[in-house]
Amino acid sequence: MTEPIRIELDLSDPSRSFGVLTRGKERTVFKVGFGRHGVTCAGSRFEEGYTPLGSFRVNAILSDGRFVMEPALIAQSGKSEAELRTTLFRNMNAIDFSGDGETGEYGIGYVSLAPVNSVKQPFAFNTYDGRFRWYSFAIHGSNNDQRIGQQVTGGCVNVAEPALRTLLAAVQLGDEVVISAKGPCTP
Repeated sequence: MTEPIRIELDLSDPSRSFGVLTRGKERTVFKVGFGRHGVTCAGSRFEEGYTPLGSFRVNAILSDGRFVMEPALIAQSGKSEAELRTTLFRNMNAIDFSGDGETGEYGIGYVSLAPVNSVKQPFAFNTYDGRFRWYSFAIHGSNNDQRIGQQVTGGCVNVAEPALRTLLAAVQLGDEVVISAKGPCTP
């Protein structure tokens, strides 16, 4: 059994927030960023701009080079696995979420996280700005590594490209991710 990926958010100094990936004797520590409004208490809710605390499991891994998704999610999408494999991550990463004219806001990849023993996340597959995409709580990259270690995301955990490359290569469906924080959560 693999150890959970651990993410520790520092609410008083976001630049000290980090994650730890342990695989056998290999231990990778990486800087992370999180929700611009802070964190919600474990099991309470998902809300735009807040990173939820608690336990999660990986239910999809998306990048240009890797596509792994739970069969139930593929069925929920209404699309074929082949279609999702070739278009989903590109479509998601081509959207300009902040309206600043820049795309690629997920960087090189996206590791989707489903809550464990918690409220269900309210996200789904949809068409946004003319592109079929999927929106969920995730660990993902960025189109600007200056955002890593900052409190600036819509709620997801962001990581720099080198760390994300390691995660994309190591993470498997079902892996556990535990997110905790130094500082008070918002109920």
